[in-house]
Amino acid sequence: MVYTVSKASVATKRLLLGRPFRSDKLGHTLLPKRIALPVFASDAMSSVAYAPQEIFLVLSVAGLSALAFTPWVALAVAVVMVVVVASYRQNVHAYPSGGGDYEVATVNLGPNAGLTVGSALLVDYVLTVAVSISSAAENIGSAIPFVSQHRVWFCVAAIVLMAAVNLRGIKESGSVLAIPTYAFIIGVLVMLIWGFTELYILDEPVRSEAADFGIRPEQDHLTAIAFVFLIARAFSSGCAALTGVEAISNGVPAFRKPKSRNAASTLFLLGAFSITLLLGIVLLAQRIGAKYVMNPATDLIGAPEGYQQKAMIAQLAHAVFHSFTPGFYFVATATALILLLAANTAFNGFPVLGSVLAQDRFLPRQLHTRGDRLAFSNGILFLALAAIIFVVAFGAQVTSLIQLYIVGVFVSFTLSQTGMVRHWTRHLRTETDPRARRRMMQSRVINSIGLVMTATVLVVVLITKFRAGAWIAILAMVALFVIMKLIHRHYATVQRELELEEDEPVLPSRTHSIVLVSTLHLATKRAVLYARATRPDVLEAITVNVDDRDTRKLVSQWEASNITVPLKVIASPYREITRPVIEYVRRVRRESPRDVITVFIPEYVVGHWWEQILHNQSALRLKGRLLFEPGVMVTSVPWQLTSSDRLKNRDLAYSAPGDTRRALGGDSDQP
Repeated sequence: MVYTVSKASVATKRLLLGRPFRSDKLGHTLLPKRIALPVFASDAMSSVAYAPQEIFLVLSVAGLSALAFTPWVALAVAVVMVVVVASYRQNVHAYPSGGGDYEVATVNLGPNAGLTVGSALLVDYVLTVAVSISSAAENIGSAIPFVSQHRVWFCVAAIVLMAAVNLRGIKESGSVLAIPTYAFIIGVLVMLIWGFTELYILDEPVRSEAADFGIRPEQDHLTAIAFVFLIARAFSSGCAALTGVEAISNGVPAFRKPKSRNAASTLFLLGAFSITLLLGIVLLAQRIGAKYVMNPATDLIGAPEGYQQKAMIAQLAHAVFHSFTPGFYFVATATALILLLAANTAFNGFPVLGSVLAQDRFLPRQLHTRGDRLAFSNGILFLALAAIIFVVAFGAQVTSLIQLYIVGVFVSFTLSQTGMVRHWTRHLRTETDPRARRRMMQSRVINSIGLVMTATVLVVVLITKFRAGAWIAILAMVALFVIMKLIHRHYATVQRELELEEDEPVLPSRTHSIVLVSTLHLATKRAVLYARATRPDVLEAITVNVDDRDTRKLVSQWEASNITVPLKVIASPYREITRPVIEYVRRVRRESPRDVITVFIPEYVVGHWWEQILHNQSALRLKGRLLFEPGVMVTSVPWQLTSSDRLKNRDLAYSAPGDTRRALGGDSDQP
C-alpha cells in the first residue's frame, strides 16, 4: 500500500512537473532574449492594462473636467519610467550576480539597508501576484459572470496553476508566457495604430460606449491643495506601471551570455513597450471619451439601468474594433491572459531573491536549494501561499490591493539608486583612466537623477496612499525585516556554538552504552550485539517495569540466555516508559558527566502503513526527548520484518520520506 501510494504520488508529480534535471544541465535552462522578455516583462506589460485605468479612476472623483489631466499624469509616469530604466541599465552592468537592489544596497549602504530592500521587494512580489491575478479575474469576470461571482476561488486556482507552471522550470514557464505576452503587445499596438488612424487620417468617429455619460463628482468644489493632492494620488496609482523593472536586475543570472548585455537590452525593450502602450492607451481613451469610475450605478450620469462597466482596455477595443468583432475578442483575450500570467515576473524574481537572502542566512536555508527542475521550488511555493493569503484577505479587490502596491518597489528603487551613486563615487576615487572616468561620471549622473526621481515618487506614494492601505504593506515590511534579523541571529548563534576551539576536547573520556529492551527476541539480540561491536567502556541493558509478570518472565529468559550484558529493571509505579528512561539516563550523566551515553533502540521496519498503528510508538517519543539531553546519542537498530521485503528492491526513484515506518521491537507499549 505504501509503495503504491508513493509510486502514484511520484507519477503524478512527474506528470505535472516533468522529469527532474541533472545539476549539470543548469546552463540549458538559461534564457535567450526572446524568452527573457515575456518572463521578466509580463508584470510591466500587464500593469499597462490597469495603470491607465487607475489614473482615470482617481481623477473621476473630481468630475469630468479632471480627466483633462490624464495625459499629463501619464506623461509624468512615462518620464519616471525612462529615468528608472536608464538607471537600472547601470545596475545590471555593475552587479550582474542576481542580487539586484539587495546586493547594491548591502554593498554600498550596509546590511540594514540591504535587508530593508530585501523585505520591501519580497512584500512587493507577493502583492504583484495578488494584484495581477485579481485584475485578471476582474477583466475575465466582466465577460464571464461566473468568474465575477467566484472571484476569490478563481484567483486561488490561478495562483496554484502559476506555481505549478513555474515549478516545471524557468525556461518552460517562459515558453508558456511568450505567446500571450507578445499577443498582448501586438494586439494593443494594432488597436492604438488603427484607432489613431481612424481618428486623424480617415476622420471617422470613434466613440467609447461611455462617451456620452457624465460623471457625478464626489467633491464639487475642491480647493487648490486638495486638487493637487488628487493629481498626486493619480500619479502614484499610475506609477504601478513601473513594477517589474527591478525584476530584471534580480534575474540577470537567468540570461544567456553575455548576461549583462542581454539583460540591459531586455530592460530597454521593456521600457520602450511599456511607455508606448501606456501613453497610447491614455491618449486614445481621452480622445474617444472612455471613463472608469468606482461605482458606475451612482457615479455615471446617463448610464442605463444595469449598465456593466467594462475595463479600460475593453472599452478601447470595443470602440476601435466596432466593425471587426474578432479584433475586440483578440485584445480582450490577450489582456486577460497577460494579467493572469503577469504574476510570472514575481514567480521568477521572488525565488531568486529569496535564495540570495537564504545564502546570506537571513531566510531559511531551504529557500536556497533548487528542486527537481532546477527551479527554487520552496520560494515558489512560499510566494504562492503568501499571495493566496492576501487575495483571500482583501476579497480579490484590485482597488483595495493596489493601495498596498508599489510602496515596496519604490523603497527599493530609492535605496538602490542611492547605493549606485555611492558605488560610482567610490570607484571614481581610484580610477585613473580618463575614458573609464567619463563613463562612470555619466553613470553617476543617471543614477543621481534616478535617486531624485524615485525618492520624490516614494514621498508622493507614502503621502497619498498611507491611510488608504499602504500602512499594511509598510507593517509587513517591518515585520519581515525583524523576522530576517532574528533568523540571521539564530544562524550566527549556531555557528558560534559549533566553532571548534583548539583547546576544547572533541572526543569523550568514556562511552556508556544502554540497550533498551522490552522483549527478548531477535531484534533485541541484534541490538545488543551491535552495541557490543562498538566497544563501549560500559554496556548495559535496561527495561521498564510496567507489568510485574512480564518483567519477571523477561528477567528469567535473560538469565537463561547466553547474553552476558547485565539487565537492569527500572521501576515505574505509574506505568510510564519515557520518563523513567530519561531519569535513568540523567542519573548516569550526573555520575559521569564526561561520559557520552549512547542509547540503542531496536526497531521494526514494516511494509504497510497499518502496521505502524499496530506497533508501539515508544521509540519516537523517546527519541524526541533524548535529543534534548546533552551528551546523549541515539542509535536505531532496525529489524526488517517480512512485510518489508516487497519494498527492499523497489526503484529508488519512487522512494519518498515516510515510506518506511518504524516501531519498537515489541508488542507491548514499552521499550
